[in-house]
Amino acid sequence: MATHCGIIGLPNVGKSTIFNALTRAEAETANYPFCTVDPNTGIVPVPDERMDFLKTLYQPKKTTPSHMAFVDIAGLVAGASQGEGLGNQFLGHIREVDALVHIVRCFDDPEIVHVNGEVNPQNDVTLITTELILKDLETVEKRLLKSRKKIRSGDKAAAIEDSLLSRLQDALSNGVCARTLKISEKEAPLMHELTLLTQKPILYVGNVPEEDIEKGNAYSEALKQLADKEGAECLIISGKIESEIATLPPEEGAQFLEALGMKETGLARLIRASYKMLGLITFFTVGEDEVKGWTIGQNTPAVDAAGKIHSDIARGFIRAEVFHYDDLLTHHSAHAVKEKGLLRLEGKQYIVKDGDCIYFRFNV
Repeated sequence: MATHCGIIGLPNVGKSTIFNALTRAEAETANYPFCTVDPNTGIVPVPDERMDFLKTLYQPKKTTPSHMAFVDIAGLVAGASQGEGLGNQFLGHIREVDALVHIVRCFDDPEIVHVNGEVNPQNDVTLITTELILKDLETVEKRLLKSRKKIRSGDKAAAIEDSLLSRLQDALSNGVCARTLKISEKEAPLMHELTLLTQKPILYVGNVPEEDIEKGNAYSEALKQLADKEGAECLIISGKIESEIATLPPEEGAQFLEALGMKETGLARLIRASYKMLGLITFFTVGEDEVKGWTIGQNTPAVDAAGKIHSDIARGFIRAEVFHYDDLLTHHSAHAVKEKGLLRLEGKQYIVKDGDCIYFRFNV
């Protein structure tokens, strides 16, 4: 199952334009709020130059890169936590994704309506963050009432829950997102169960005009300062440029990028940054039939990585034959890697590394 990043933002900031360029999915775009009602989902390949080398080396019949999913979620307005606009739908869709990509308007255009009347990235971010915090505060306070009833009835285990919920209540009441709170190992399962909106990792993306793509502008600089304060990453891209590139054949798109002085698309950077934000890595299965990238989380044991391919491989796991992409790049063949003693046999609990090439031995 693909990892899902929700694309959020106020109406008319360029969310759907960027989503269309990202996925080439032709989601509807228009100059009025709530153009996107039901979330559009697109599965996109993760840009990875290692796939090019592996494809050249193995000449496989099929090449399949790692993938992740992006979800274009309806624009949010003030009062969403109380059901204003499409608030309930918006917040429900956010709850279902793994991370957030917050598109922020960093351009002036009198022909495109700004929902609050003026372009102000910090105010725009604060508006959405406040609505998410208010919804989380509602969730925490409801749970806190139940927790304190348990304590009064003599439930000792409820003390851990009460402590976490009280800290969350204090943080949220002071406008602090849940993701910034330090939690203990014992508290982690409850934190996961709460599925708080402000617990999800976030990446800020400033949508700038074409002429500002190289250095940004005052708006994007304000956004970067806000992201730095939160300890979040911030990128700038131009939705206009990306939408133009998305319509071109690959060769013409590369020429267009070169003419703009860009080495790669902003969307490639966005996808990789989202991947990194979620703590994801890629391992490969390689051969003449197929070269394929598989997405897993950091610190994944080999047996669980095997299960990504098929549950039978995990169930009948015998061992993993592992060599690293870097060694393959150096020695140019799996045979040479083996001769150099760089092919390893690993057991179920081996922690898979980014760039590992693995063949799983199994029997069921």
